[in-house]
Amino acid sequence: MNIAIIGGGASGYFAAIHASGPGRKVTIYEKSPKLLSKVKISGGGRCNVTHRPMEIGKLVKNYPRGEKFLKQVFRHFKQENTIEWFESRGVPLKIEEDGRMFPASDSSSSIISALQNEAQKLNIQVLIGKGLTGIQPKGEDWELEFGSEKILANKVILATGGFPKKEGYNFLFGLKHELVSPIPSLFTFNTPGESIRELMGLSVPNAHIRLQGTKLSYNGPLLITHWGVSGPAVLKLSAFGASWLFEQDYKAYAMINWNQQYGEEDFKNHLIEYGKSNGARLVKNYPLFDIPARLWAHFLDKSEISLESNYGNLNKKQINKLVQNLFCYNLKVEGKTTFKEEFVTAGGINLNEVNPHTMESKYHPNLYFSGEVLNIDGITGGFNFQAAWSTGYLAGKSTL
Repeated sequence: MNIAIIGGGASGYFAAIHASGPGRKVTIYEKSPKLLSKVKISGGGRCNVTHRPMEIGKLVKNYPRGEKFLKQVFRHFKQENTIEWFESRGVPLKIEEDGRMFPASDSSSSIISALQNEAQKLNIQVLIGKGLTGIQPKGEDWELEFGSEKILANKVILATGGFPKKEGYNFLFGLKHELVSPIPSLFTFNTPGESIRELMGLSVPNAHIRLQGTKLSYNGPLLITHWGVSGPAVLKLSAFGASWLFEQDYKAYAMINWNQQYGEEDFKNHLIEYGKSNGARLVKNYPLFDIPARLWAHFLDKSEISLESNYGNLNKKQINKLVQNLFCYNLKVEGKTTFKEEFVTAGGINLNEVNPHTMESKYHPNLYFSGEVLNIDGITGGFNFQAAWSTGYLAGKSTL
């Protein structure tokens, strides 16, 4: 039995490992000279392997695309299985405060070594510089083209990853599969006309950001950068708002509450009460609501509050303007920037055409899909890798 795995990334390796068995020749074909490249650079070189275990119903809520499909997939392989797999191969994992899980070594090389050692042990052949240019059925088998070279495989697992443009999927066009056009997910918001960019490097731990005109919003840390705003809250919002923002040509208004523990009335009442108790204090010297001093000064400027004003002198108009900037800061978004190595593509193979219990094509027997080639993407926090391990596991096992 000759099994071909197209793609030498996380999902491809995991699929190859689980497709291995007696009398089976498993080969990974990778078009680039580098293997497991995303594993190596993810999480700043630490590799965010997965996320703290949670119920499947809660887990799938972290996937803007693929929620229903993954509910079936995760019944076969979820976070606990990932943790057990790596730890049983000498790679202990640790949980961070926000639920992300990394190798205890804090190095992605631990994950890479575990996968490559296992592949070696199972005699999986790995070929680099092999880009798939064509695929077509030959009876129950598959003919694969790599440039001028043609090979025959009994079963094929496509784990090519996502492509930023539809042309990247050209090798699939001969198959009876619908492709959901790729669009970016996980990106930061550019705000070229906004003065807040001068405060680059500042962050708040608990912001709430929403896109005006939609129900899309997210809470979490928010970072001001030299091009706009970033941080987990923005990245997660970009993932869930990927289609809407694409349709708007990445022009929108974002509304920010800089400390989501406080509602509009809470901000107002607290300012009034603080003024009564601490009227002589200069407003600029005593930032409230855990707002960094430079950001606080920016709010005072936008609220037309003099740096020499004290809390006791604030009038109703100034308090209302300050509350507006704290609770509903209006930011004009004009464009996006890819978030470093965490770039993820929304789009790919239509999930309605794939069996979620086997990852096999509903149109073509002996053809399987795993990883980002599918129209699945998760927010940051280890969710994309978990989808890669789970779909890779299932695709590999289903070839047995």
